[in-house]
Amino acid sequence: MNRLNLRRVAAVAAGALIGLTGVAVVASPALAHHTTISGKACKLPNGDLRVNWTVENSEWDLAGKITSVWTPSGTEVTNIHTDAVLPAGSRENGKTKYGKLEGEQIVPKGQAAQLKVSAEWVRGKNLHKNTATGTAKATKNCESQPPASPEPSQSPEPSQSPEPSQSPEPSVEPSESVEPTVEPSESVQPSESAEPTPQPSEPSGPLVPEEPNAPVFEIIFTCDELTVTADNPADGVEATIVFTSEKGETKKLELIPGKKTEVTFKAHKGLTIIPSFEGEKGDPEDAVTWEKPAECDGGGLPVTGPAAGVITGVAAVLLAAGAVFFVMARRRRIRFTA
Repeated sequence: MNRLNLRRVAAVAAGALIGLTGVAVVASPALAHHTTISGKACKLPNGDLRVNWTVENSEWDLAGKITSVWTPSGTEVTNIHTDAVLPAGSRENGKTKYGKLEGEQIVPKGQAAQLKVSAEWVRGKNLHKNTATGTAKATKNCESQPPASPEPSQSPEPSQSPEPSQSPEPSVEPSESVEPTVEPSESVQPSESAEPTPQPSEPSGPLVPEEPNAPVFEIIFTCDELTVTADNPADGVEATIVFTSEKGETKKLELIPGKKTEVTFKAHKGLTIIPSFEGEKGDPEDAVTWEKPAECDGGGLPVTGPAAGVITGVAAVLLAAGAVFFVMARRRRIRFTA
């Protein structure tokens, strides 16, 4: 049975299983605002992993904001946190540099080195949201930690007391300083146990596909329209998706390699569209319901003027609470996942 299932996270293209829960790696100006996450990991002597993460902004001319950070282990990622600014980049002499955040994480032995980041951008009156995932694998052992050498180098401070008579006095002082050093170490322990609790639940939200031949989808809610767009790479699959509204209105979204296509429905309260293939019945579980953006005035729809707000999601779509899109070209099977 061909169905668009909004309940699973998987992807198949040309009959092969392809996960679409990763980071977009295809450079295309038509792609939605997104982040690209990469990580380099090495193994520590105790089996833990030290991971250096990089979160890159796709918009060189627009800063974004991190809205959620999640990792399976719940350990802290330095510098990459909720409300952190995702810097814009620059363009000089025809060369574009993208802004990025970098941070380090210690992943406990046996835990997955994975980072999931949700971010948002405000461009004009439009709000763009995206969630991306990165995974790191340790390919080597960590080199001896450089910070270990600077710490002993700080020991010259006690050596600064070479005075003969006064030397016993400072010798007492360092013994007293040992006590405060124990206190912070004790305070660290509760902070470590508290880390898993404050970590937010795994972010739901739009995901960009990791595979280069997977279409990138956007679901756009405006004050007066619901639009679904498909940005298909040049080596993407060909397919036709039929969207049927609760009133029986149907529109076709053609997946054409190398092109971006879209379908638009006039918004009204209760507007719900269900995707399917031609000649087949869609599954109500896969329905997409229009949501009025908060920026829209009053309880009704605006009669004239541009849409005031846009909620965008890459309809690979909404992992966990949202969806992942996938295509099986051989059997012409497509699923949306929630």
